[in-house]
Amino acid sequence: MWTSLTGFLRGVLGLTFLGVNTLFWAVPVYITAVLKLILPFRAARNFFDVILNFLSYYWIYCINGFIGAIKTVDYDVTGLEKLKRNEWYIVVSNHQTMIDIIVLQKIFHGRIPFLKYFMKQELIWVPVLGLAWWALDYPFMKRYSAELLKRKPHLRGKDIEATRKACAKFKDRPASIMNFVEGTRFSRRKQAAQKSPYRHLLKPRSGGVSYVLSMMGENMRNLIDVTIIYPDGVENAWPFFCSAKSRILVRIEVLPIDPSLRGQDPDDAEYRSRFNRWLNDLWEKKDHTIAQELERASAQNAGRIAPPSIFE
Repeated sequence: MWTSLTGFLRGVLGLTFLGVNTLFWAVPVYITAVLKLILPFRAARNFFDVILNFLSYYWIYCINGFIGAIKTVDYDVTGLEKLKRNEWYIVVSNHQTMIDIIVLQKIFHGRIPFLKYFMKQELIWVPVLGLAWWALDYPFMKRYSAELLKRKPHLRGKDIEATRKACAKFKDRPASIMNFVEGTRFSRRKQAAQKSPYRHLLKPRSGGVSYVLSMMGENMRNLIDVTIIYPDGVENAWPFFCSAKSRILVRIEVLPIDPSLRGQDPDDAEYRSRFNRWLNDLWEKKDHTIAQELERASAQNAGRIAPPSIFE
């Protein structure tokens, strides 16, 4: 009984803190963004960018500190040693739960430029957070279906232009642009519906990554491939905060991006075919990594000693 009550109170406290922390940091982010908007001089923009980076750094710092105070999270992370704070990165990862975002912000915090997620245009209307994402220069992407373009051909190329404008903000200052290339969170139902050839993944979508590499090819020379694994089962926000302990495996690989994949026309058929082969190869390797790590974790649960957390 007491364990259940403690877990419930921990969950309520955790979600309440996330809400309060978001409101606390969102207000100065809004104010700074408005000042940046009405004072569009380069020197002023650079100054306000520094302030926004400071605010976003401590926004995440508070979340990480709070989670560490109310529960134990055992992180088993490899591949952090090659990361740099003054480099441009495109970051891709598998996606299973909203906790993935907390995990990514935790492991990359202070190690690479603040993560900017490539987001659907509709998410700008999310209360409080949508405006904060806009203020922090998260790139919003609007894609048009082939059916819509047939009905409204004047929209052709608008998505590319919107992406170009979003990426232009990152050319003068190192940035990390994050993309969940599966497009949605993994589930067995979705896996079956799309007939995914992978055991633990959905099919990757190349659009977001190829567009970024097209617009920022001269800057984006490295890709960070992240594989997140929950050996004790995937947790969403409520069970994550209710539980006293979680175990999370993260495998990171920094890969140089072939020059032939950078700065190309993302709508060129030959380029799309080549890019999709490269991404599918990456996803096949990721699927194999997940299978191996789950097998290893199962063996650890059977009696082996788990490796120490790098954050202890």
